[in-house]
Amino acid sequence: MSRKLLIAVVLALLVSAAAASAALARHSRTWQVSISTTQLLPGVTYTREVDFTPAGPLVLDVVTMPKPDGTVYSLAPVLSNESLAGTEKLTHIEQRLDTGATTVGIDGDYFNSRTGEPSSILMRSGVLDSQPNAARTSLGIAADGTLRIGRVSYSGTWEGSAGVRSLSLNAPTGGFVLYTPSWGKSTPAERGVTEVVLSSFPPTRAETPLDGTVTQVTTRGPVQIPAGGAVLVARGSANAAQLKTEAPLGQAMVVRLTLTPDWSGLASAIGGGPLLVNKGKAVFPAGEMFLPGILNGRAERGAVGQLSDGRILFVTVEGTSPAYSVGLSSYGLARELVKLGAVTAIGLGSGAPAGMAFDGQLLTRPSAGVEGHLSDALVLSYSGVYAAPVAPVLSPNGDGVGDTEALSYQLARPSTVSATLSGPGGTTIQLASDAEAAGLHTLTWDGQSGGALAPEGVWTLVVTATDDRNVTTTARRTFSLDNTLGSLAVTRGKGGNPTASFVLSRPASVVVRVERPSGGGVTTVSKQTLAAGTYRVTWKGKVGSRWAPAGLYELRVDATSVIGTSSLVAPFSLASHRGK
Repeated sequence: MSRKLLIAVVLALLVSAAAASAALARHSRTWQVSISTTQLLPGVTYTREVDFTPAGPLVLDVVTMPKPDGTVYSLAPVLSNESLAGTEKLTHIEQRLDTGATTVGIDGDYFNSRTGEPSSILMRSGVLDSQPNAARTSLGIAADGTLRIGRVSYSGTWEGSAGVRSLSLNAPTGGFVLYTPSWGKSTPAERGVTEVVLSSFPPTRAETPLDGTVTQVTTRGPVQIPAGGAVLVARGSANAAQLKTEAPLGQAMVVRLTLTPDWSGLASAIGGGPLLVNKGKAVFPAGEMFLPGILNGRAERGAVGQLSDGRILFVTVEGTSPAYSVGLSSYGLARELVKLGAVTAIGLGSGAPAGMAFDGQLLTRPSAGVEGHLSDALVLSYSGVYAAPVAPVLSPNGDGVGDTEALSYQLARPSTVSATLSGPGGTTIQLASDAEAAGLHTLTWDGQSGGALAPEGVWTLVVTATDDRNVTTTARRTFSLDNTLGSLAVTRGKGGNPTASFVLSRPASVVVRVERPSGGGVTTVSKQTLAAGTYRVTWKGKVGSRWAPAGLYELRVDATSVIGTSSLVAPFSLASHRGK
């Protein structure tokens, strides 16, 4: 390393350290505003945390999942469009996988915005698609679900009729490049290249001799990459002459790919960086080859970590808007992972592509307002039975709202299914018990049991499925059967003011609120404990002493009784009060 470069690196690290120290002081004065946790899948939870910091609001998204077992829960990278050349939305990736599993995904590696190729390693099912960047940390995933995080170097060679030559794998750099079907349909368009086609070539596994025979030699690229084959490209006149001489038509050839340390025994691997958490401590500086601005600036970011008990964390920080979420530096994200209990963690991509999705829908809000594209993703696939979220309250009182409950579950594989409802007093209702095909199945329940209204209270849907592998999984969803509140309607009372009318079947504490359709609260109209009966509550159109602006609103009634809390919402519009 030159002296000037060394000085520049030292100065960058000093500036980064000072920035991190200041960020640490600021972060110590953080207040948690709200936190909510929901179940996505059996054993998989999603937590959304909103904090207020001196720099502005901060939104963190955390998915916690069991340690992957390779059977019901699998963790692996997925390539956009099944090719290194190109990009795809995370939600589209999940939708492609929808028929075989229910998925949770997070953005993967940094990538070349022009070609779409990831910046470092990609290994799927033991097959190496992209070579690692030795100057950055990579993530390996063992068959038992253990994460291996570290730097990996690469060496590739090919040998024809003469000596051993170096080669790159699916990366348009260097004198010789081996392109496999993972790159795409054809080699890149380049001038002055010679290409030899290997119509039959084994999957590119590291530490294994890979044999092929030259079936075509051409200088007319781009060349179609045969399925189950490969293309070796020589760049530059000297290398092209060497390839023509040592790999003529019919020549046997052997390729060797080496990873140091040897990761060939891992199930899969994906690039990223930097190292964020090591042995339970936040890492700074990681000393990896990133521009300081990429790591130290506030941005949306993704990361993956592992807890001491083997569970996996997907974590994203949203950004970057002073009114919504200001993002974090790489070290700031490392500190959040330590708080969550991670003993090891690695950063993933940052910027617009950073995000997280579940079952083909974003969990995070894109900073640019539209979902970004990415090169690859890290995806948890769940192949057991998944029960969709249910309406929180079933109220079969004939008012046309919530009179039936839709109970849906999804099977990734053909299964023998038992679906039951369990309620107060040990009441059990069998909804389904038979062999069913893979796909979405929906049942409805009207609150009846044996021809009469079932007991009010908490009910649990339990779906147990034994699939064609003889693997049994169970999913649960809980809701309430509650007839306390019914018949909400909004009419115009005296002076045209909106008036809510509703019926209580039993005593309850009732709160009447006015909200915007987006969910923003406007004002509380009434808060009182009421006996059973019919009631009317009028809003005079004011928030405090001011008239509310004209527009669309919702009137929400929450009633809490001995059974639980039930809610009804009715929309209405408010005309201008000007001149009144």
